Amino acid sequence: MASKELKVFTREEVEKHNTDSDLWVIIDSKVYDLTRFKNLHPGGLAVLVDPEIAGQDATEAFYGLHRHEVLERPQYARLQIGTLKDEQPVIVSRVIGELSTVPYAEPTWLTGGYYSPYYKESHRRLQKALRVFVDEVIYPDAQAREEDNKRPSLSVIEEMAKLELHAMRMGPGKHLRGRTLMGGIVTPEEFDYFHELIINQELARIGARGYGDGLQGGVVIGLPPVLNFARPEIKEKVVPDVLAGKKFICLAISEAHAGSDVMGLQTKAVKTPDGQHWIINGTKKWITNGTFSDYFTVGCKTEGGFTVILVERGEGVETKPIKTSYSTTAGTAYITFDNVKVPVSHTLGPEGGGIFVILSNFNHERWVMCTASARTQRVIVEECMKWANQRKAFGRPLSSQPVIRNKLAGMIARTESVQNWLENVTHQMCNMSYKEQAQKLAGQIGLLKMYSTRCAQTTAQDAVQIFGGRGITRSGMGRFVEHYHRTVPFDALLGGAEDVLGDLGVRQAIKGMPKNARL
Repeated sequence: MASKELKVFTREEVEKHNTDSDLWVIIDSKVYDLTRFKNLHPGGLAVLVDPEIAGQDATEAFYGLHRHEVLERPQYARLQIGTLKDEQPVIVSRVIGELSTVPYAEPTWLTGGYYSPYYKESHRRLQKALRVFVDEVIYPDAQAREEDNKRPSLSVIEEMAKLELHAMRMGPGKHLRGRTLMGGIVTPEEFDYFHELIINQELARIGARGYGDGLQGGVVIGLPPVLNFARPEIKEKVVPDVLAGKKFICLAISEAHAGSDVMGLQTKAVKTPDGQHWIINGTKKWITNGTFSDYFTVGCKTEGGFTVILVERGEGVETKPIKTSYSTTAGTAYITFDNVKVPVSHTLGPEGGGIFVILSNFNHERWVMCTASARTQRVIVEECMKWANQRKAFGRPLSSQPVIRNKLAGMIARTESVQNWLENVTHQMCNMSYKEQAQKLAGQIGLLKMYSTRCAQTTAQDAVQIFGGRGITRSGMGRFVEHYHRTVPFDALLGGAEDVLGDLGVRQAIKGMPKNARL
């Protein structure tokens, strides 16, 4: 279909069309005919026929009430009839794959004129390609699914699998051997935790928390125990299909009676008399991706102690959705295991050795959450910087108010400090053996997660104050701020409550206190 030919007008010509039967406006040098639209305007007719709007340049008024994306919607874009003579638009649409030019909207390593010791050319290539992919493929699906509460589209999962994104989200390791990562942009041999950090942070930009967890969040935390502790024949059956996006897995640890207290769980697994099978009975709660998972990495109480068992969906396994603060696109589930029979060969690690299996998984899980938390805080910084610059109050931009600048200063400082601590920890991960990471970084990562999630909650509160009523409205100007404020507590709870993790970090530090240290 051919595009409509746009005419060129002078401001004087536009001014003549200022009645409710002939109503034009100017927005950023573009001329719109609102005559037929006026009765459909959500704000009512009176707003449009105001003498300062009808036939006038309504750019400032428009951006005080609407996001730029409104003009890009087909039903509104077709209202444009022309442009202004000798004038060009100042406000540009979001360009797919491009970096933001708003101060502090990007980490310094991506900002022109700044340097970093951590990132190599392969990191930059991966970031550039991934941003295009997220903007083109994931972002539109994320916004739609966050609204309709359906699981992430399988077509998106398939496209991610083609680029081996599911495999890369498991971190560096043997599972990457022989795979073509992101079309060959990075090799399996050079892939490190900074590459994984980039993936996590680019995915976090979508501003849809439920969808973010629904987009294989269960795989990120549920598959590593299989990769690291399952018998070869189990890995051969499960891992290829999961990394190809054909099967889905989740981590099922938390219960109504045991959250951060992993050893207090009550789900039981008892061996059959012949010793060949487990019979599992119990329940799990708040399990991410549980409603659509094919496999469950389950923490159980056994005669030998705490044990982790891989359970395949089948007879006796029932999942029910749990409605939480974010959308059900995350697949959060309540799971019931009723006399579920599982081969003993599905035990992950030794019987009674489940605590090591889970603890080895926790560091990576918590680190992943820190990477996402750092990036989503930056998304909110960008939203607030834009709003403070364009919103007028008391006849001046919000940014002219000292109290607003103070809130922005706190947001920026917290975001930058979280990112820099995160990059330091990531550098240690790249240079430590797995055993060293377990010994030295559990406390660091615990403290980092506590700090990042507390920073995030303060930033969410400040952002709502900056946006005012729009910050508690699910649509419109403050929709990302409202969503962030509503869902930010998830990060403070998932993977270990922040208070528990802070205490873990201090206990680790106290263990390392030298005996001869005195004031």
